Amino acid sequence: MAVIELRKLSCGYRENPVLREVSLTFPMGKVVVLLGPNGCGKSTLLRTAMGLLSKQGGEVRFDGVEISALSAREIAKKVAYLSQSRNIPAITARRMVLHGRFPYLSYPRRYRSEDYAIVQRALEQADAADLAERPVGELSGGQRQKVYLAMALAQDTDTVLMDEPTTYMDVRHQLEVMAMARKLAGQGRAVVLVLHDLSLALRTADEVAVLDRGRLQMVGTPEEVFTSGALNSAFGVTVKRVQSEDGWQYYCR
Repeated sequence: MAVIELRKLSCGYRENPVLREVSLTFPMGKVVVLLGPNGCGKSTLLRTAMGLLSKQGGEVRFDGVEISALSAREIAKKVAYLSQSRNIPAITARRMVLHGRFPYLSYPRRYRSEDYAIVQRALEQADAADLAERPVGELSGGQRQKVYLAMALAQDTDTVLMDEPTTYMDVRHQLEVMAMARKLAGQGRAVVLVLHDLSLALRTADEVAVLDRGRLQMVGTPEEVFTSGALNSAFGVTVKRVQSEDGWQYYCR
C-alpha cells in the first residue's frame, strides 16, 4: 500500500519556490482535497509528489522510501496521476486508456487479455464505455476528461492523484466523479484531488489541505477547516453554509 508522505517539501520552478516546507500525508482509505487560490502551488505539489518536478528541498516518501530511490516505472505502479493539461493523441479512446497499463508491460508492449479486461472495466467506471472506439480528438472536453479518468483507473494503483478532474464536466458528471472518489477511498485507496469548487470539496473530502502564500496553512476535516476561517483568509471571501436534507450546502459571499 503506497502511503505518500511529504516532509518539509519545498517545490517550484527553476530557482523560484512556489511552496515551502509542506508536511502532508495522503492516507489510505481517505479523500484528501487540496484547496487554495490560483497559483498557490496545488498542481506543482502533485507534480513534485509524482517526481515529475524536482523538489527544491525536503522529502517525498513512498512507504518510507525516498522517491529518488524509485524508478519511473515503480512510481507508476504505485500512483496514478490525472494531470490538469494533457495532449490529444490521434488514437481511439480505448487505445488511450490502454496506456494506463504501460507500467505492467515488458518491451515490446503486448497487451494481455487481463489488460483489456481491466481497461473495459475502467471505461465503464468512468462512464466512457460508449466512447471506446471514437478518436480522442473528436471528443468534447467533458468526454475527453472521462477517458483520461478511465486511463488513471486502468493503472490500478493504491493511490490516485487527480488535478481538477471535474473540469469541462456538467454538474451530473461532476457529482459522479466525486462519488467515484469516495468509492475508491472506500476500497482502501488514497485519493487526492485538486478542486476549485469549495462546495464539492467540503462535501466530499475526509481531509482538506489549504495552501496559500507559499505555505500549507491548515489541514483538517471539512468541519475544522470551515470553522477555522482558513478558507475565508485564503480566498478573500466569506464561506457560508446551510443545512439541507443532503447535509451541509456551502456557498460564498
